[in-house]
Amino acid sequence: MAKILVTGGIGYIGSHTVVELQKVGFEVVIVDNLSNSNIDVLNGIEKITGIRPAFENIDCVDYLSMDRMFEKYNDIEAIIHFAASKAVGESVEKPLLYYRNNLVSLINLLQLMPIHKINNFVFSSSCTVYGQPDILPVTESAPIKPALSPYGNTKQIGEEIIRDTIYANPCYQSIILRYFNPIGAHSSAEIGELPNGVPNNLLPFVTQTAIGLRKHLQVFGSNYNTPDGSCIRDYIHVVDLAKAHVIAVQRILNHKTKSRVETFNLGTGRGLSVLEIIEIFEEVTGVKVPYRLVGRREGDIEKVWADPSYANNELGWIANETVEETLRSAWVWEQNLAQRAKAE
Repeated sequence: MAKILVTGGIGYIGSHTVVELQKVGFEVVIVDNLSNSNIDVLNGIEKITGIRPAFENIDCVDYLSMDRMFEKYNDIEAIIHFAASKAVGESVEKPLLYYRNNLVSLINLLQLMPIHKINNFVFSSSCTVYGQPDILPVTESAPIKPALSPYGNTKQIGEEIIRDTIYANPCYQSIILRYFNPIGAHSSAEIGELPNGVPNNLLPFVTQTAIGLRKHLQVFGSNYNTPDGSCIRDYIHVVDLAKAHVIAVQRILNHKTKSRVETFNLGTGRGLSVLEIIEIFEEVTGVKVPYRLVGRREGDIEKVWADPSYANNELGWIANETVEETLRSAWVWEQNLAQRAKAE
């Protein structure tokens, strides 16, 4: 089986993808600078799969270190690029951090690919590229609107950089995967979402509040043009999302792509509001989540959910997990973390 480089492979989506890659026989090399991840995740990956992937503590922004890494692992056949800063709100506060981390790392990889004879690139993009769509659910042909945050802009620019680079190099091919909102954890509860510090994403804040680590959850915005006034998103189980990356890598390595750059939405096709997620979580777990309605957060989109039919039909991929099971898995993961903390 081919050797795959997974940048950001200790992170949330990256670690789940590493598990799914190893389960079908791929050999994985992880590069991660541990800026928003924990080295203990390697133990979780090994417990699930029985294989400890190769790991290099490198920042993808560091061109020379990445060059040496490719020299060390000189038979990598494809790259899955997750490594990036990813919080919408933080990107508004620290735009230059986001442009540097997200774009320089991407450019470095694309520059190093021909040097090390790697032609295949899978990119972690986002539904934020659509801004606030005019028509919902959103398809891959929806117009790309001006980004509402520097984070979203880095994904838009990143996609443009990839297209320009691929079309300038006849040997290259790429698949761009636009995620909606990943949540949940592996069924083993060995890996899950583990942000450093205060979470920026909804679900770890919900579970941390439910278990008592946070006094209350802040719901940003209560007067959006939605049924209950809170934002609507398309929440997808992280394992379903990870499996899509395996399919994408297999497709690109087997030369089954229909164009040199393919783009797919990865979502469930169902929009749920923040308040609905809280309500379903409480029903599934029996645990109340205290929350406060606060002002809107700059950069947030009002409502967006996917039309995943192109990915369903073309990749043969579908999001299988229910939101109830997904929320339950996140809660079991949070409880597992609490038990580990007590044991220490």
